Parts: sequence; C-alpha cells; structure tokens
Amino acid sequence: MIGLTTTVPVEIIYAAGLKPVDLNNLFINSENPGELLRTAEADGFSHNICAWIKGIYATVLLHRIENVVAVTGGDCSNTVALAEVLERRGVRVIPFNYPLDRDRDALVTEMEKFRKVFSVEWSDIEAVRKRLDRIRQKLVRLDELTYRENRVSGFENHLYLVSSSDFNGEPDAFEHGLELFLAEAEKREESRAGIRLGYLGVPPILNGFYEVIESFDARVVYNEIQRQFSLPFLDRDLVDRYLSYTYPYDIKGRVRDIEKAIQERHLDGLIHYTQTFCHRQIYDIVLREALEIPILTLEGDRPGKVDSRTAFRIETFVEMLRDNK
Repeated sequence: MIGLTTTVPVEIIYAAGLKPVDLNNLFINSENPGELLRTAEADGFSHNICAWIKGIYATVLLHRIENVVAVTGGDCSNTVALAEVLERRGVRVIPFNYPLDRDRDALVTEMEKFRKVFSVEWSDIEAVRKRLDRIRQKLVRLDELTYRENRVSGFENHLYLVSSSDFNGEPDAFEHGLELFLAEAEKREESRAGIRLGYLGVPPILNGFYEVIESFDARVVYNEIQRQFSLPFLDRDLVDRYLSYTYPYDIKGRVRDIEKAIQERHLDGLIHYTQTFCHRQIYDIVLREALEIPILTLEGDRPGKVDSRTAFRIETFVEMLRDNK
C-alpha cells in the first residue's frame, strides 16, 4: 500500500502495480477514529493540531503502512512536519508538491520526478488514465443525477466522489459498485426537497452531517472539494487535469468553480465547513467577499455526531433561505 495524505496523480501509482490508499478516508472510516486521535496525542501531538493530521499519523502506524506520499505543497501546512515524524518511525516518505502559482512546467517537473520514483513509463501511465476515465465518466453521471435530476442525495454524492481520490485502492471493485448504484438511482423518483445547497471546504469530520441538512427539507447538490477529487475534466490531458484541480492552488480557481456551480446548479445558499486549527479557515474571508449568495460557516474539530448547536444553526440558515425564496 502507498498511503496518500491527499489527492495526487494516482495514475502513476497504479501504473506501477501498487495500491494507493487515501489515509484520510482510512482514518475517518475506522471503527474508532477517536481512539486514533488519542494515540497521536499520547505520542506527543498537541490538542491544537488538526484532527486529520493526528488521524493520518495514527492510521499509518495502525496499518503498518511503510510508504507514504506526503503532499508538501498545496495541502496542509502541517504535512511537512508530519512527514518528518513519520520518517523517524521508519516510514518511507515520498514528497509531492503542487506549484502554488499553477505553473505547468513546474507541475510537469514534479510529475516526472514522481514517475521516476515508481519506475514507470508514460505509456503505462496513459493506459491507466484511459482505464480510470471510464470510472470518472460514471462519476460525472452520478453528479448529474444529484443536481440535475435530484435522484442522488448529498451524502451519496459525497461518498462516491470523496472515494475517487484512490478508488478505494481497487478500481475494478469500485467501478462495479458504482455501476450498481447508478442503475438503482436512475429508477428513483425525483427528490422534492426545497432548498438547494452547496458544500464548500474539506470533507466534514462530523458524521450525520448530510442527514441533518435533509431533515430540514434541504439538499446538498454541490460538494465542492469532493467533486474536485474526481477530476471531472475529461477533455484535458493528465497534466492539465491536475492543473485544473482547484484544491492545491490559490483561491481564485476555487471561486470561479463555485460561481459556475451557483449558476448551473441553482444554489440558494452555501455551507462552508472549516476544520478547527486549519489554516484554510482564513479563506472564509475571501469566499464571503467574493461570492454573492448567503454563506453559513461551520467548524468541526474531532470525529463525532453533529451537535445540537450546529444542527440549530443549519435549521435557522435553511429557514432564512426559504423565507428569501
């Protein structure tokens, strides 16, 4: 297994015959993610370090993952230090850096270095790209069933798109499950939920988040970052796809993507989820200044259910949007 701290060009890893595993998904889907946080804190990680970083650390140790790709530019500001701690635990760390200025030549250089680490040829990588494109096309259809035909819930949309960072390490099984789901979803009646929401920011650490929203007769029809994980830019070559992927770069690309979604998906409002102790919380300032529809900002810290205060804030926000509508 090759552990990933976030989305990287998995085509290169698969071309080497290896199994990429998104450590975030492995952490949050574990039987007891809270216990993993306590493990990291017992090893010296302080309370005011992001729970995702602590969860990744403990997950690597728990599963004895010997190789980790650490995204040292374009993701979490704590990843560099995390990588150095993991190296002291005997883990081989492979750095990958997204250029902040979105320079194509710089990204080509980085991907070339990455290719050489895994000793694969571009022809093999291209073959994997074509294979994964069949899955990515089905994910585009899943997204359409969410916002155009209202047959897929916000959580279902989140679950499949967030898993496309690694295809659960098994593309064939992932595609088979996706095909079965799509066949069932196509037969559903259209949802009549009144308020259409966009979800901005990293995936939530809280469980039951989407269900709470739907209990107030609202639906998430746009999962911003999760959709980006699926790389729905199928008309572009591999390098340009990872340049179009908005998450690692400056906020301008994200704003353009969100503005397009507001119009295309007829969004009534946005929920911006921020993670406690994450530097990306600061982007809330930019999003509020740049976007012209109402935004509710929510913060999550550790894994667990949505608390009553957060649920009340969501309910109040939805009611405000309903009154406006």
